[in-house]
Amino acid sequence: MEKSQTFWDKNAGRYDAFMRKDAAAYGQLYELLRPVVRRKTVLELATGTGLIAKNLVSSAKHIEATDASPEMIAEARRGNQSAKLHFSVQDMFHLPYADKSFEVVIVANALHIVPEPQKALSEIRRVLRDDGVLVAPTFTHADNSLSGKVKAFFMKLAGFPLHSRWTSKEYLAFLRENGWTVQKSTVLKASFPLAYAECAKQKEL
Repeated sequence: MEKSQTFWDKNAGRYDAFMRKDAAAYGQLYELLRPVVRRKTVLELATGTGLIAKNLVSSAKHIEATDASPEMIAEARRGNQSAKLHFSVQDMFHLPYADKSFEVVIVANALHIVPEPQKALSEIRRVLRDDGVLVAPTFTHADNSLSGKVKAFFMKLAGFPLHSRWTSKEYLAFLRENGWTVQKSTVLKASFPLAYAECAKQKEL
C-alpha cells in the first residue's frame, strides 16, 4: 500500500479539480446514497477529500470517513464544521472498529485500486452489522471505450495504482463470489463506467 499511498498524498491538493469532470455522475451517486444512509451510522473507506461524506452528512446520523492518505484526510478536514462527520487516517485492511459497528459501509471507487480487494471486503464484513448495507460504487475499465482505455493507460504511466480491470458484470460477480448479495445495481455514465452496487451480507452456511 505504500506506493499507492504516496501517489494519493502527492495528488491530494488537485483531487477535487480532477473529479469535477464527473460532477454529474457524482450528483446521481449522492441521490442514490442519501436514502441508504438516512439516520444511519456510516463508515466510509477511501474517502479521499471527503466529497461523498460531506454531501451525505446532513442525511446520516453519523459518518466516520477514513482514508490511508494523511494528505487526503488533511484536505478533507478543511471546512468541515459538522459534529456528525469525523475524518481519520485508517488502513481499510486493518480497521480499529469493533465487530458490527456500522449500519452502512461505503467504499467508493477504491476496490479497483487496492491489491487483494477481497481482503478489504472481509474487513468490511466484520465491521458491518448483519442487517447492514455495503455500498460499493466502482469505476470499471475493462468494458470502457477505446478512448477510455487509452486514458487508463496514461494514468497508469503517471503512477495511478490500478490493480483490477473489471467489466461491470465482472465486478458484480466479484462481489457475489466474496460473500455479498447484490440487492441493487446500475451503471452511471462517467469518465469511466461507474458500477453502483448496494449489497447485503450473504448468510454464512
